[in-house]
Amino acid sequence: QVQLVESGGGLVQAGGSLRLSCAASGRTFSSYVMAWFRQTPGKEREFVVGISQSGGGTVYADSVKGRFTISRDNAKNTVYLQMNSLKPEDTAVYYCAAKRSAIWNSNKAIMIKEGFYDYWGQGTQVTVSS
Repeated sequence: QVQLVESGGGLVQAGGSLRLSCAASGRTFSSYVMAWFRQTPGKEREFVVGISQSGGGTVYADSVKGRFTISRDNAKNTVYLQMNSLKPEDTAVYYCAAKRSAIWNSNKAIMIKEGFYDYWGQGTQVTVSS
């Protein structure tokens, strides 16, 4: 069982930056593929980015590539999302997700699916004003 707690959301002007954090409970954090999703009212949850167990592999949604960076610190059981050059369309609730896996499958078609992940956080609101 893993509990995920996101933090770092807030209100920022377009062009600004925010860093989200997701702290995980448990001793086996390094066994989990981690990801960030986001959701706006009335829409399905959208994949943003995923990272491998070691942090050496990443998969990004095209909409955030070049602006967002995911990283993880396995010693701190934490995954981060650095968001730069924010746009109003980045406004959403951002969720952290975890998948326990012995392997890293960088197949984007699999990683973008909510059902791939075993655990979810409660989300943190990010609002980007124009």
